[in-house]
Amino acid sequence: MYSILMIFLIISIFPFYWMFIGATNDSGKMFTNPPTLTPGDQFMKNFQNLNESINIPQVMFNSLFVSLIYVVAALAVCSLAAYAFAKYEFKGRNFIFTAFLLSMMIPYQATLIPLFRMMSELNLLNTYFAVIAPQLCYPFAIFLLRQNFLAFPTELIEAARLDGAGELKIFLQVVAPSMRPALAAASIFLFMTQWNSFMWPLVVLNDASMYTFPVALSSLMGLSYIDYGQVMMGVSIATIPIIIFFLILQKQFISGMLGSAVK
Repeated sequence: MYSILMIFLIISIFPFYWMFIGATNDSGKMFTNPPTLTPGDQFMKNFQNLNESINIPQVMFNSLFVSLIYVVAALAVCSLAAYAFAKYEFKGRNFIFTAFLLSMMIPYQATLIPLFRMMSELNLLNTYFAVIAPQLCYPFAIFLLRQNFLAFPTELIEAARLDGAGELKIFLQVVAPSMRPALAAASIFLFMTQWNSFMWPLVVLNDASMYTFPVALSSLMGLSYIDYGQVMMGVSIATIPIIIFFLILQKQFISGMLGSAVK
């Protein structure tokens, strides 16, 4: 079993190792035969070239700002929606929830033109709000959180109501604290969704100073020449926040996913 796990571990880690090797070598060594598998001496040169091309601090700020604001806002929207679907009885509840799930089958590209026209008519193009707002109601996050809210004892909610607590207070002080693993799991999915988002920011942003990492990295792809050392350096830097975010919430993420499956 450990031998099989080691094989899968090597297969999983090798792309990251290859990415790091590419970030420390020039483009020519990326395509040598046999391939170069040892670190090179071009790390600082690739970093400097990348910074000159895309302004790393500005792009990092844009991506972190958009992603963190999105996580907080989307988590608030999705958790309240999931709580309503799980604990409130209202006409059409199952139909609306099914419609949410079916919306996951619609290709995102099909919504680009209506969303772009909407943002254009509202004069919101080239703003952080335009990047963040369209995906605040994320169907998968609602589904994940709803499955956890269903397992929360309804009796505790009714007891809190008898004690005079309002609905928002019940959610924030009674229900939400016990749902931290599920909220952490949803946070990771939401963060990765926004951090890796490319198509919509590319469409809605036209100012290079507001580019997020995926959009900025796409600008490195020239028509006649591509500096793969820069590209690999950029991908390496863009991967670090996702890894850090996951490691911080790792225990809660696993608990949330297992809890959802069991429940």
